Amino acid sequence: MGLLNASQLALRAATCCLRHFSTSKSWLSTKASLVGDRNILLMGPPGAGKTTVGRIVAHRLGLPAVDIDDDVLETTWRMPVAAKLAAVGGERFLEEEGQALCNFSTSGCVVSLTGSNPLHAAAMQHVKESGLVVYLDVDSEDIMQRLARMHVNRIVGQEAGASMRDILRYRRQFYEKWLDVRVLCGRGDTQEDIAEKVLKAVDRYLNHAAETYVSTRSDSVEPSNQKTHFSDVVVEGLATDGGLYVPKNGFPNIDAPEWLRLVDMSYPERALVLLEKCIHPLDISALDLRTMIFKAYGSTFSSEAVAPVKHLIHNQYVQELFHGPTASFKDLALQLMPQLFAHCLPPMCNYLILVATSGDTGSAVLSGFSRLSGTDRHRTGVLVFFPEEGVSEIQKLQMTSFREGNARAASVLSDFDFCQRAIKRMFGESGLTGHLAVEYGTVLSTANSINWARLLPQVVYHSSAYLDLCRDGVINFGEPVDVCIPTGNFGNAMSAVYAKQMGVPIRRVICASNHNHVVTDFITTGEYDLRGRPLVPSHSPAIDILKSSNLERFIYYVSHGDGRLVKELFTSLDARQHFRVPEPLLGRVQQEALAGWCSEDDCLAAVQSVHARTGYVMDTHTAVAKVVADRLQDGSCPVVLCSTAHYGKFAPAVFKALRIQNVPEDPVEQLKTLASTASRPETHRDMMTRLEEGGRRGHSVCQAEYDVLVEEVESMIQDCFLKVT
Repeated sequence: MGLLNASQLALRAATCCLRHFSTSKSWLSTKASLVGDRNILLMGPPGAGKTTVGRIVAHRLGLPAVDIDDDVLETTWRMPVAAKLAAVGGERFLEEEGQALCNFSTSGCVVSLTGSNPLHAAAMQHVKESGLVVYLDVDSEDIMQRLARMHVNRIVGQEAGASMRDILRYRRQFYEKWLDVRVLCGRGDTQEDIAEKVLKAVDRYLNHAAETYVSTRSDSVEPSNQKTHFSDVVVEGLATDGGLYVPKNGFPNIDAPEWLRLVDMSYPERALVLLEKCIHPLDISALDLRTMIFKAYGSTFSSEAVAPVKHLIHNQYVQELFHGPTASFKDLALQLMPQLFAHCLPPMCNYLILVATSGDTGSAVLSGFSRLSGTDRHRTGVLVFFPEEGVSEIQKLQMTSFREGNARAASVLSDFDFCQRAIKRMFGESGLTGHLAVEYGTVLSTANSINWARLLPQVVYHSSAYLDLCRDGVINFGEPVDVCIPTGNFGNAMSAVYAKQMGVPIRRVICASNHNHVVTDFITTGEYDLRGRPLVPSHSPAIDILKSSNLERFIYYVSHGDGRLVKELFTSLDARQHFRVPEPLLGRVQQEALAGWCSEDDCLAAVQSVHARTGYVMDTHTAVAKVVADRLQDGSCPVVLCSTAHYGKFAPAVFKALRIQNVPEDPVEQLKTLASTASRPETHRDMMTRLEEGGRRGHSVCQAEYDVLVEEVESMIQDCFLKVT
């Protein structure tokens, strides 16, 4: 048994069991039985309360509690830990402490590690193999207060001149390396509060089977024997019944003290904490997720803040979502999504990612997947379809500059809706998907926002915008804000709704449309009507969409998961180009969202007006949001305008808005001219470099025929995978 003998542990276990015999059939005992012979290992900094929390958790579960300091180290050394540290010094102490832990063995216990155990790699590897490592991520102010009460003014590894805060900050990297589950503790959480969170975290970990996803068109009355987990929905993209995947149990709700912990964190740190709560660690481990997130939001973004929030005018703030490599908000999801996708891929098959884009998604997908390496890159191809006349010249050049073997774009002589409809049809034709699987060993998937892994990371930046306003003193946590979003496929708006579900105090999601205002009409009237409705090109092409895919998730959400209704409505839309929601449901729609639209003239006037007053140049999509926010927002709280793209992507329209004459024909020269006009935001260097290096390249142009697009898909598979193999 190691340093605690069997009789000691048995006595401790018997005491706990007798004390809690009356609750032996409760869920706690059930969880204890699920833990089995594995340990629950509590890890965290000195002052995190691991010993007390460990005793409470063990008491609740009816398991033995082991404290490494008291039960292992002091027993081994026959002296207090503080005396040992004073006798041998910090470096030698860590080595002897690690050796003692390597010699320790037990099972089925709640073990409270020391604050310095994670600094010894071999020791942590040894104990990690015995169970589940739970990281008590306690607020630094709480830790400092507890250490002061304990009269601790120096800890292991703290050299002369280093502050306690510095050494605690330094140690975080080691805790992040070894954790299986994080328990985020709010400021002021008691040790009883933390123990309760530990129990819930362990319960979640052990119940991976319960954290499943369902189709928006599923019949909840009929239980399914098939469990669909995060890794499944990432790879599949679209549900087999044509619906979109959503979490069966919704999003986790985070309480205010935990949100406050995120206020002073960086964007990657916020993303890590939030996505850990949404992705089960048995789908993607905490360490792997951390690696992906810091790779996605590290050097690839030109702003250290990733998605900074800046004051525009009056009560309006702009969240700049265009600092990624392709200058649009799509980068916030698509620098991470390819890594999630590659991680979840089952062995033996190749995967072709099909994407329909109205402009920004295409280059962002191509950029994100091109950053994969090794086997992941060889097994994954990307084919983007975009409307030949429905994107800006710069967007087209961005997409067609990617001509690597596993990534390319093809245009279609039609609109975005045709492209998206064709891709959905391909997924739904079992004959086609079967042929591609048998003939080429290739499975189709998608990176459009219909894919859950595309939508999920967008929840982070809506949360981050609110936290930035709190950090900058604009609001106190709990005070409401509105969010105004240029809305086409409804994914951006839906991610704001989900952020609200997690606990972000968003009052209203304001959906802003251009003259293709089908979403505005739906939110206003409850009627979705595409009959005889042409798509009219605009200065804001990324929202030139008539059939809004993520609206399906929104209706599922406001109908409280009525899959039958969703299926009925969208079957009607496919067959008759029309549906109307019941009146009570329309009321719930309007509780969650407002909607408006603006003309082309109003859009350009907004670009000109804001530039004249502030020197700030908005892109045309942000301008649509500005006009609609001016009309619908009542001024009683701040409103965040989602600035979804850099103005340089739509240079001709911006020139027109600013009434600049003698516009250069060359897109690169256009960007340089605009840069000399705008005082802010600054030129997008990555976009400029890509255009300068990419030049003008030819690309495939497809007729607006489904069979032609299928041929393009098969040709891409042959080029991408047969040459590799």
